[in-house]
Amino acid sequence: MVQLHRPRRLRRTEALRSLVRETQLTVNDLIYPVFVMEGENQQEEIPSMPGIYRYTLDLLLKEIADAANLGINAIALFPLIATDKKDNAGTESYNPDGLVQRTIKAIKQEIPEIIVITDVALDPFSSYGHDGIVKDGEILNDETVEVLVKQAVSQAEAGADIVAPSDMMDGRIGAIRQGLDAAGYFDVGILAYSAKYASAYYGPFRDALESAPQFGDKQTYQMNPANSREAIKEVALDIAEGADIVMVKPALAYLDIICRIKEYTNLPVAAYNVSGEYAMVKAAAEKGWIDEKKIILETLTSMKRAGADLILTYFAKQVALMLQ
Repeated sequence: MVQLHRPRRLRRTEALRSLVRETQLTVNDLIYPVFVMEGENQQEEIPSMPGIYRYTLDLLLKEIADAANLGINAIALFPLIATDKKDNAGTESYNPDGLVQRTIKAIKQEIPEIIVITDVALDPFSSYGHDGIVKDGEILNDETVEVLVKQAVSQAEAGADIVAPSDMMDGRIGAIRQGLDAAGYFDVGILAYSAKYASAYYGPFRDALESAPQFGDKQTYQMNPANSREAIKEVALDIAEGADIVMVKPALAYLDIICRIKEYTNLPVAAYNVSGEYAMVKAAAEKGWIDEKKIILETLTSMKRAGADLILTYFAKQVALMLQ
């Protein structure tokens, strides 16, 4: 039988497969999310995220230095805020001597080459666990945006390279860009959580920060998981308002969204391989049900193949070691 096209010809050896590989995952694609808490010389493993810890600043600096030595170029910083510092207005979020601000300064002093990306949202600082100011059970949009601007400027003053609004309030990208520019921080970038869904995959992260909502859920401001066209609308608004990078969160169940956004924009597209995705892989691996290394690499490669230029992932250090 004459068969002109035999795709298997290019799969015959590892060298051939590598030669025609369409998608290449590299350490340069990775952003490592890290958790900081008050205190000294302490680390606390997050039970729902095996291998991931909350660190006091002194130990966090060592963890980030280890990541940098593996070739990881960027970290995303998330704080565990003491209950007595939380209030409805999230005022601790823009305290110049707050945990986040002190941490940014220390990182930039000790490991200046690492890119520091900071979370802009009120939920870690809110007594209600919501991303915005609460009034009569409603999350206020414009009043929250005013606080987010103060938070972002405070982080920029401390030395943040990129601020990452994760709150999903309308208009916050434009307001933050204006606020940063007015304060002289023209070079501080904005990574917008543009298509952030009201997902069930966030549970372990909320354990890590003790920031679960105290009432209701986040469906009035995070996106409906059933919607894809709406993601393009959100991305278009964020680009028009000055975003430098747009992001999809979560990643694994939203590969189609990553693909659509990549086709829509020339901006870098980030994907967040979230805590629930991490926890499921770890749980199955602990049971011996999957090959952990192969699953991790396949999962992150799928995000890259879908169009992600950057991937926030708790697997960052593991993957960096695998790729060496």
